[in-house]
Order: sequence, then structure tokens, then C-alpha cells
Amino acid sequence: MPKLPRHLPLPDRSVLFLLTAVSAVIVAACGGAPSRSPSVGVPSGGPSGGPIPSTVPSPTTTGEIEHRTGSTDVILRLQEAGGFVPIEVNASAAPIFTLYGNGVIVFQRPIQVFPEPDAAGIVRPAPWRTAKLDESQIQELLEFALGAGGLGAARESYHADGIADAPDTIFTVRAGGVDKTVTVNALFELPQPGPDAAIRRAMLQLSSRLRDVDRGGSIPSDVYVAERYRAILVEREAQPGLVVTPWPWPALTLKDFTQPPDDGSGALRIPHRVLSTDEIAALKVPNVEGGFQGLTLKAPDGRIYSFILRPLLVDEPE
Repeated sequence: MPKLPRHLPLPDRSVLFLLTAVSAVIVAACGGAPSRSPSVGVPSGGPSGGPIPSTVPSPTTTGEIEHRTGSTDVILRLQEAGGFVPIEVNASAAPIFTLYGNGVIVFQRPIQVFPEPDAAGIVRPAPWRTAKLDESQIQELLEFALGAGGLGAARESYHADGIADAPDTIFTVRAGGVDKTVTVNALFELPQPGPDAAIRRAMLQLSSRLRDVDRGGSIPSDVYVAERYRAILVEREAQPGLVVTPWPWPALTLKDFTQPPDDGSGALRIPHRVLSTDEIAALKVPNVEGGFQGLTLKAPDGRIYSFILRPLLVDEPE
């Protein structure tokens, strides 16, 4: 697995909301072979337009920000949710960037060209990528996230005067005595005045950096190979010209795709299950390493479903 180079400057660019929404649609992952190493350098100073109060936790006796070190321990994550997007988008949404305690990062590159569907209407997203940070690089990134990136000082929610059809940007950090999730509505909209303006700019810097951690592909990384895939069914209506594939699993019924109970959180409740390798092969869809969308299945009871195959990260529940 490649390691990020020692100095990776903060990208100086804006991410448009449209790109963000499209990014959620083509979420995917797959795996690969080693090359060189990505580093994530930490720019000095706070964001432009005003200071951010620093609440970086006191260092340990080793001078480091403490964090867990397991291969499934999420210590920094960026993801999106909500917004005015089709249900399939929210159903297949997945983290944009994850740093695990052992230094492994898994990330999606910014979308440059939207993938075209094939003759069967199947869309294959670009695969996730992965690389490995050494401990000094982990420390640099955590220091930036907790300090200049605003997470140490941030409260848990920034929804005042929110924009209903804009997505929420969600940060998770578990390091240095901090264990929090910060949700920011419409982070990529025009700057909003008020007491939260400076810290929103700080979190925008952090978000932009994590979204382009490999600088447009110029930093070596590998394809991420998922060990498990989640299959998702979204009921839809039949329409003229729609290519419909017969149900491919004699041993599976709709009841095998379970719908989560309503826990009052407002989370989408959509039938899904983890498929085995043989069950994925029965779909007869090639090149599924990064997952796909656009396949339409006719269930045994005659109903029509959009089928989404979404790779799972190592920490994600089935």
C-alpha cells in the first residue's frame, strides 16, 4: 500500500454543490497493489478571515495526539448526507474520506467526468482509493483537523438558517480526548455572515483538503478492494423501454433483504443485505469492484426494483 508523500499542501479550490451531489451518486470502492506513500502536510496558521479558537487537546507525554490504532478504528472521517437528491443517492451514500487508527486512509477522488451508463443502463462509479500514513503524518493531519480545521472548537451542529435542499457535511473525529461528530449544513454554499463564519471557513478548508487528499491523482494510491458488498433495493415503477433483469437468486426472496426498524432518527429505511461472492456473480454484471447502480430487477412477486451494489468499508456494519 503506498504512503502519502511527506508534504501535501492544502488545495486552493472550491467544491461546487453540484459536484458534491453528483459525488454522492457514484459512491464506490475497490482495492489494489502498493506503490509509494501519501503524506498529508499541515499548513501553518488558521483560515483566512478571522482566528479560530484552538482547543487542540493537551499533548501526551510523548508529545503526540492520542488515538486508537486498530484497523477498524475511525479517527477522522468526512461524509455527506441529505440534500435535494434522489432516494438512490442517499441509499448508496458512503464516506468520502476515512482515516483509520493504523494509518490506512480510504477516500473518493473528486468527480471530474460523470460515468456513462452502459447498454444495460448500469453505471460504474470510480473506485475508492487507499494509501497509508505513517504516525508523523497522522499527527499532522489530526493537529490540522482539531486546530486550523476547526473541529476541536466546533460544536456538534451548524443548522441555523440552513438551506433545506443542500447536503450536510459531517465530520467525525476521535483523537486527543475528542470524540465528536460535527454536522454542517450547506458548507459549500456562499459564505454566510455571523458568528459562525470563521469556523465554517475553517471546516471548509478541512473538507476541501480531505476531498482532494491525493491532489487530483498526482499522489500514488491503490484501488481499495472491499471484502464485503451491500446490496440495496429501491422499489420503482415500470416504464416503457426499461431494461428489466429477471430475479437471479433461486434461494433468495425479498424477505432476505431486511429493512431497518424505525428508530426515530429519520434514517432511510431501505431493504438491503450483504451478498456473497457467488450471489454477486449470479447478477452476471462484470467489473463490479467499485460497485454499481442502474440495474433493474423484477422480484418474484412481480415488483420492480432498482438495484445498487455498494462496497463496504471495514468498520461498517452489514
